[in-house]
Amino acid sequence: MSKIATVLLRGLAVIVPAGAGVLSILFSGTFAQAPQTKEKSQPPVPVRILTLAPVEVTPRVTGYGMVAPARDWRAVARVEGEVIETSPLLANGQLAPKGTVLLRIDDTDLKLALAQIDAQAAALVVKDETLMASLSLSRSDLALSQAELDRQKRLQGQGVATQAQLDQAGRVTLSAQSKVTEIENQLALNKAEREVLAAQRAIAARNLDFATIAAPYDLRIDTVSAELGQVVTRGATLVAAEGTEAAEVTAQFPIGRIGPVVRGLGPDAAVTGLRAVVRLSAPGHEVSWHAMVDRVGETIDPRTQSAGIVVRVADPLDLAQPGVRPELRRGMFVVVELSAPPRKALAVPAAAIQGGQALVVTADDRLEQRAVRPAYMIDGVAIIADGLKPGDRLVVTDPSIALPGMAVKPVEDKALKAEIAAAAKGN
Repeated sequence: MSKIATVLLRGLAVIVPAGAGVLSILFSGTFAQAPQTKEKSQPPVPVRILTLAPVEVTPRVTGYGMVAPARDWRAVARVEGEVIETSPLLANGQLAPKGTVLLRIDDTDLKLALAQIDAQAAALVVKDETLMASLSLSRSDLALSQAELDRQKRLQGQGVATQAQLDQAGRVTLSAQSKVTEIENQLALNKAEREVLAAQRAIAARNLDFATIAAPYDLRIDTVSAELGQVVTRGATLVAAEGTEAAEVTAQFPIGRIGPVVRGLGPDAAVTGLRAVVRLSAPGHEVSWHAMVDRVGETIDPRTQSAGIVVRVADPLDLAQPGVRPELRRGMFVVVELSAPPRKALAVPAAAIQGGQALVVTADDRLEQRAVRPAYMIDGVAIIADGLKPGDRLVVTDPSIALPGMAVKPVEDKALKAEIAAAAKGN
C-alpha cells in the first residue's frame, strides 16, 4: 500500500468519528427523550387536636389557710377568793355544754357584805319611822307656836301684850321650825344613804354572781390556770376555751385570680356571694366541708399580694365522723376553694397556649397560628376570652416541625377532651 493511501485512511479514522459526534449533537434534540423525574412529597404529620365547643365551666380559685375557732373565751377572775369547787369537765380538751358550772370562788365575804348592807338598810327604816313620829310632833308644836305668835301680835296691836312677850313667842316659833327642818333634813339624808346602800348591794350581788364561772356557750377547754384550793386575785385568767359552734379559716388568695371568679356572679356581686368548700387531705382520701364566705380581711399581704378571705364552717363537731371525717381543729392547714355558679365557655389545655399564641388546623388540614387571650386559668385549663371560637380545631401536641401552612393529619383526642371538660367543671 502506498503512502498516500495510508494517509487517507488515517484521516478518515479521525474525521468520521468526529463527524458522527457532531451529527449526534445536532440531532440529539430530535431523537433523544427527556429523563423521567420522580416527584417526592412528605406525608402529612399526625397531630392531636380538640374540636372546640362550649363546655360547662365553674369559675373557681384556690387558697390556703389555718383553722381557728370562731370564738375564743377567757374566764377572768372579777372577785378575789379561794377556789372551792371545780367541774369534772374542767380539763384540757374536755367539752363543756353551755351553762356548765366550771368553778366557784368562795363567796362568804360577799354574802357577809350583803348581810351587812341589808342590816344597815333595815336600821335606816327604823330611823325613818322614828323620825317620822318626831316630825309629826314637831309639826304640831310648830303649829301651836305659830298660833301663839299670831295671838301675841294681835294683843300687841291692841296695846295689851308687851314687846317682850311677842319676842318670846317668836323665839319659840323659830325653835319649833328649826326642829321640823332638822328632822326633814335627816329624813333626806337617810333617803340618800338608802340609795348608796342599794348601789352597794347591787355591786355586792353582782360580785356574788362573778364568784360562779359558767360556760357562756358550748366550749372546748384549752387551758386551766386555777385549781381547787387556789386563792385567785382579781384580773387573773382562770380558764381559756374556744367555742365549738363554728370554725373559721382565713385563707390567702391572689388578688388577680379572685376578680374573674367574682365577676362570674354578675356586675354587682361581692366575694361573700361565692360558694366555699374547705378541704383537708387525709390518708387515703380527701375530706371536705361546705362553708360560707363570712368576710374579707382588711389588709393585703405586701409580699405575696394576696387577700385574706374568712370562711366559716358551722357545727364542725357535729359533722365529725370517727375514722372518716375529723373535727376541724385549731392549727389545721387546709385548702379553701371559692367558686361561682357554672356557665358555658371555651376551655382548652393551658399548655396549648404558648406566649399568647396557639396552633389551629385549617379547613384544608394545614397549620395556622392564632393570637389567643385567656380570661383566666383553672387547674391547668385556660378559659378563652378571645382568639378562638367554637368549631376551631386546636392543636394540643406540637408536631416535630411546626410551620404555618404545613400539611397535617388531625386526630381528635377524645380522652383529653373529656378530661378538660371535667376539669373545667370542677370534677
